[in-house]
Amino acid sequence: MTPPPSPGGPAEPEVVTLLRTMIGFDTTNWGRGRSRGEVDLARWVADQLGSVGFEPRLLARPDAPERANVVLRVPGTDPDLAGLVVHAHLDVVPAEPADWSVDPFAGVVADGFVWGRGAADMKDMAAATLATLLHWGRTGTRPRRDVVVAFVADEEDRGELGAEWLVDAHPGLFAGTAAAIGESGGEFRALRAAGADPVTPAVRCYAVAAGERGTMHLRLTATGTAGHASRPGADNPVVVLLDALHRLAHHRWPLHLAPVVRSQLATLAAALGVEVDLDSDAGVEAALALLGDAADPARWTSRASTTPTVLEAGYKVNVIPGSATAEVDVRCPPGYDEALLAALPALLGEGVEHTFTSFQRPVEAPVDGAWFAAIRDAVLRADPGATVVPTCMAGGTDAKAFARLGLHCYGFAPLGEDPDGRRATGVHGVDERVPVASLVWGAAVLADLLTTI
Repeated sequence: MTPPPSPGGPAEPEVVTLLRTMIGFDTTNWGRGRSRGEVDLARWVADQLGSVGFEPRLLARPDAPERANVVLRVPGTDPDLAGLVVHAHLDVVPAEPADWSVDPFAGVVADGFVWGRGAADMKDMAAATLATLLHWGRTGTRPRRDVVVAFVADEEDRGELGAEWLVDAHPGLFAGTAAAIGESGGEFRALRAAGADPVTPAVRCYAVAAGERGTMHLRLTATGTAGHASRPGADNPVVVLLDALHRLAHHRWPLHLAPVVRSQLATLAAALGVEVDLDSDAGVEAALALLGDAADPARWTSRASTTPTVLEAGYKVNVIPGSATAEVDVRCPPGYDEALLAALPALLGEGVEHTFTSFQRPVEAPVDGAWFAAIRDAVLRADPGATVVPTCMAGGTDAKAFARLGLHCYGFAPLGEDPDGRRATGVHGVDERVPVASLVWGAAVLADLLTTI
């Protein structure tokens, strides 16, 4: 499928126009400090906000002026209420144009989708948030509570120039806030239990992230005696490292149901009419099987994982190197971090040193309080027959940075049902796109939430 490069029409909803424009700014972030930079898009966002009377702040770490962030506080009508943070990142992962059906930075509208890198991760929410702010500025509308909006850089790497830096260098910008919403949650899904008859009516669901597994990336180093490969010794660092990686990769971490994951499975089971036992390992395994794809991502968030991803060793086939290194992606469910850290030394074994290249503990927010209830109510006002399901992310977002301020963090970037069954797709892949109808519905729900929460 090769969609025609349509620029959109004059009756196009504003959120679509904003998203197309934002996609047009190439904010590619390759990681490890390599980036196109977010400053041009950040300036454009700030200019849009300034055009309706707001005074946003453009902030960048002094040694990286091209990696800019935009922060705006909109005062609420009730100063006694705790404020809400809304965060959306402006950077995107790389795209290889030759692999795409369209120019990934053209902001094409075709076949009911907005196409382009960042369309669903997460310039869609950035555009919906900006659309709400522009409406507030033009009409004089104000939210009930202070809303602090942060359009941030560097989420697709370590956040060191975005959310992490803002939290460390400018915590006062978020004074008086108690909760935050960001990406990864709120998309419509029609769900059935595993093995259900296809004619069985699907349950209308929206998952809202209320937790994230911890991100604890490891760098492993084994050292030994360099020498000729024809005379191998017992301390070959490649062998020592491979043995450690084998133990990590094949270790079956025990089940650990954080409260948010337990709530996810229980809520889904009730909605789908499935009886489950979540008080035993066998019962949890059975529940995951019964719920099938509907339980995503609980298959991963109910356990820790240690996944080798990078290997570096040697320079010549007949030479035993003096050292070997590897990187391991370590993820940890909420409440399991201390147990994981205690188990690592035995898995690594002797002769392997380790350092953490990233150490972000898991986060979890209440699913039985007013913040989650407000999100749920905003969804149900727009889709009264739906079920809102709390969930835990297998990966991570900038929520971990804002959680360090004591905020309850939720993933809520709403996308509604597309009448023709389209879904957002291509995140971190080829032909990334988001359905226009889903985007417009989500923008309206987000505006309702931010105004009334």
